Order: sequence, then C-alpha cells, then structure tokens
Amino acid sequence: MAIAQPATRPANPRFSSGPCAKPPVFDLTKLADAPLGRSHRAAVGKDRLKSAIEETRELLGIPAEYRIGIVPASDTGAFEMAMWNLLGARPVEMLAWESFGSGWVTDVVKQLKLDATVKTADYGEIVDLAGVDYNRDVCFTWNGTTSGVRVPNGDMIPADRAGLTLCDATSAAFAMDLPWDKLDVTTFSWQKVLGGEAAHGMLILSPRAVERLESYTPAWPLPKIFRLTKGGKLIEGVFKGETINTPSMLCVEDYLLALDWARSEGGLTGMIARADANTAAVTAFVQAHDWIDFLATDPATRSNTSVCLKFTDARIADGAGFAKAVAKRLEVENIALDIGAYRDAPAGLRIWCGSTVETADIEAMLPWLEWAFEAEIAAQSQAA
Repeated sequence: MAIAQPATRPANPRFSSGPCAKPPVFDLTKLADAPLGRSHRAAVGKDRLKSAIEETRELLGIPAEYRIGIVPASDTGAFEMAMWNLLGARPVEMLAWESFGSGWVTDVVKQLKLDATVKTADYGEIVDLAGVDYNRDVCFTWNGTTSGVRVPNGDMIPADRAGLTLCDATSAAFAMDLPWDKLDVTTFSWQKVLGGEAAHGMLILSPRAVERLESYTPAWPLPKIFRLTKGGKLIEGVFKGETINTPSMLCVEDYLLALDWARSEGGLTGMIARADANTAAVTAFVQAHDWIDFLATDPATRSNTSVCLKFTDARIADGAGFAKAVAKRLEVENIALDIGAYRDAPAGLRIWCGSTVETADIEAMLPWLEWAFEAEIAAQSQAA
C-alpha cells in the first residue's frame, strides 16, 4: 500500500551544507548597484571591500586590533595561507575529527613535511581538548562540517599560551559564539555562513599572529597568492580591502546584502538563535523516532549548523544505499536538496540548520523525511 505524502511542503527545499541557502530576503535585483566593470582598486571597489571587512567585524564582535582580510579560494585558501605562512616556527599539534580537519593534517605532514603531533577522533566524537599542548601551534576546526561535531567553548585554551591557535571556523561563524581572545587565526567562507557566493575566504589575525608573521620566515617558498608580508612587514593593504587577487564585486555585493539581513535579524545573537531553533526542530524529531539518531554522540558537542544524522533501524541491510535512496526520494519530490552525508563521512544525512534556513521549512521537511524512510523500508521489503 502506498504511503501517504505529507500535505505541507517546505517553501525552500535547500538544505545543502555548502553552498548554503541564500538569506530569505535574497533577490538578484538587489545586487543591481554592484560596481561591475570597475576596478576593485578604484575608490568604489575599495570602499565596498572595506565595508565588507568592517561590517563583518561589527557583526561578529571581532576586536579592533585584529586584522580581517578577504582572500582567494574560499575557506580552503584562507586556512592554507595561514598554515603556509605561520607554521614551522614552533612544534605543531594537529586536531581532526572529520574530513576537513584531516585534510589540514595531510597538508601539514605531507606537503609542509612538519613533524606534527596528530590527534584524531572518529566521526561523531571529538579529541580530548584539555589534553592539547597549547604551547605548540594548534590547528583545528571549530565545527566539523562533515561530522556534526563542534568545540563546545574555548575554556580549554589558556590565555597565556605560547603557541598560536589556527581555527577553521567556516561552518561556525555567524552561528556560534567564537572566543576571539582564544583564537589567533580564524577563517571562514561566505558560501557557508550566510549563503554568500563562493571563492572568497575571510582571514582573521590576532596581534600575536601578526607578530609571528613579522618575526618568522618559513623554510619553504610562498606562492604570490599566499604572501602576507613584504620586507618582513605585514602587507596592511590586504586587511583594508586591497585584495591579493581580483575579487568578484558581484559576490562582494551579495555578501554585503547578507550582512545587512543578519543585522536586521538581531546580529550575531539573532543568527545563533535562528540556528538553534532549526536544530531544536531536528532534535525533537530525532527524539520522537527510534530509527534515526545524531552522528554526534555528545549533545554538548553537537553542531547547530551541519546537523549529521544516521539511520539506526535494524531492518536496514545496506546503510549507504538506504541513506542515498532516502535522500534521492526527497530530492525528486523537491522537498530537500543535497542532504546526503559527505562522501568521506559515515552513511546518513546532513541537514544544514544555519541561520539562513527558516525553521518553518525544517518543520515542513521532517514529516517528509519520515515518509521517505517508510517508503524506502517498504520498497526494501518488497525487493527481499
């Protein structure tokens, strides 16, 4: 017997974890004033880029003495730039509990060839953060985008640390309260945090990180696109809107629109509240159904943006195939797009619950998830 479909559909079926849903107010015509066909070095271009930097500072509460730069190649480019410029001066400790953190480990060990201490945890778990030696330089992701596991707070990072902390915060910024006094390098990308367009990264440096840049020269050559110093001094222009390479002014305008929307929703506090409300809806659903659970085992380290789920029903013979089939049913019905687990992660689903997603859409999608599950269980039974 066919399983009845729910009556209500999400107004927006986009629950991808990157690029993420645009802000609810997005309208392409609102980008009409972007200075297209103009040099980004012209006054109008530099003004828009500087506005993007300073409005980011204001919304996230970044200290005035921290430098903020717009750099190429998204969060990946920003974090690579930080590692290639800063690491090697002190012993390094690499922390990883999902695929992106593991990627940074690979680059440090195999590309930079540093003798790093590597600490890892399985998907759904997190390393012992209190056991980290913060007199070393420490690299980590604040939020494991592909595991749904986040750092609960910065309490374990000592104020008197000798090393630098390098934090990939690409799915944490604008949804979690980042302790800037504990972070020396922070990176994120527009396409995750606020549904911006891709290929632009944000690089945020503490005064301690700047001091390292001006007092240490890496043993390896730096490509032009990575260079942050000249003659032993920080290239200050990078942090005033004078980008290393040519940015898309259309993307910049789009990011400024997203920042305006974030401000109208109560700034950082409002963004966190929106993400928390979305995650609360998923949590209530999981608690009411015994065939699905969070990949993250500890509620204290459970992400409120990239929410990763696993199927736990004993009737499921092929976990990966089942999860893909459920995601496909939801995609075909235009209910939930791009919610399959990341390719390197355990089989399951990944639902973006960041601030640009409306809670009403999450609530409308979840009954369809139950429908897709039951339909696939029935199909599996018929095929047996």
